[in-house]
Amino acid sequence: MLAHADRVFAAPQPAPRSDVEIYQMWEIFKAVNARVKAGGQVVNLLVGEPTLPPPQAAIAAAQLALSSGRQLGYTEALGMPALREGIATLYRRRHGLAIPASRIALTIGTSSGFMLAFLACFSAGDTVAVVEPSYPAYRGTLKALDLIPHRVGTDAATRFQVTPQMIEALPSHVKGIVVASPANPTGTMLSAAELQAVYEACRRRGLWLIVDELYHGVTYDRPADTVLAAGDEAIVINGFSKYWGMTGWRLGWLVLPERLVPRIEALHGSLQISAPTLSQLAGIAALDSDAELQARVLAYQRNRDALLTALPRFGITRFAPPDGAFYLYADIGDFSDDSVAFCKRMLEETGVVTAPGVDFDTRDGHRFIRFSFCMDASVVDEAIRRLEPWFKSLNRR
Repeated sequence: MLAHADRVFAAPQPAPRSDVEIYQMWEIFKAVNARVKAGGQVVNLLVGEPTLPPPQAAIAAAQLALSSGRQLGYTEALGMPALREGIATLYRRRHGLAIPASRIALTIGTSSGFMLAFLACFSAGDTVAVVEPSYPAYRGTLKALDLIPHRVGTDAATRFQVTPQMIEALPSHVKGIVVASPANPTGTMLSAAELQAVYEACRRRGLWLIVDELYHGVTYDRPADTVLAAGDEAIVINGFSKYWGMTGWRLGWLVLPERLVPRIEALHGSLQISAPTLSQLAGIAALDSDAELQARVLAYQRNRDALLTALPRFGITRFAPPDGAFYLYADIGDFSDDSVAFCKRMLEETGVVTAPGVDFDTRDGHRFIRFSFCMDASVVDEAIRRLEPWFKSLNRR
């Protein structure tokens, strides 16, 4: 009887929107795990996760909250008023901007922030432009929400950043665009004038402009500018993961146009209730940790400079020096046109692991790799020591 029923009734199938691409980086992770399991060494320049702990003030605040025995229940959907005010103060301190705390919403990491922003701004079936190379979860989140990513390709000529001309050239059916500054995987960022021009181009086209500013604070030769200085219509996504080194605490924020605030409040309350209370308490304390964190940024800058000096010796000369974040996106097209295979070979022959470019750029990523340098200087130095003779031994295409 059951066998007959199986023939008559088809089993339910997963929804097409759940068919989100799996990062090729995970294939590299499998090779890393196999190497470690076999007793081999790995010099890890793969992940974009700071290796140092959160600020001491954040740890102390979390410990105090736990030891007090207080109930760490839900907060308001938009987050604790004290933390929203603290973030507003951060914008005054960094940028001289008076951003009302009422426009700030706390989220469960920036991943939640993107999901909420996309839900509030777009309808199923809408097309959203994504600047590439870029963080691959932009595409995955859009697809999971029944939205259609539209690739906007960039290259070293524009330092892998979007231009107003690219925005003006977008098809008429595009509803918005996702931009990052500083960007993952390139580390390049837009100046205040460039952000203003991008903002105005979006306004002329009637596009939503969503700007990922997660790596603010992690900059080298100049501070990052915020699109919020250009006007009140952009949506900014930021969080505590990178500058504050609080990746697993899952605490992000949105800065919104006023008319979107009630939509985000309702969506967040329905989908996730609120950001983690313990993390919000830690975040309040973390906001005053610049003195501790700036030393880390100087360490990242030292690692960046070491790689910038080393790559030409490797024979890698095509890249845009990163202004911020802790990545360097390098063209290895002289050596390979298969970045996944190249990364696997590098791991096998040198023990050094980097990220393949195909995760970040759906068209040209096959000829790029991403170096992460948010780890101890000794790790970066060891990677350089191993990679220099290896690159010199490779045959050029």
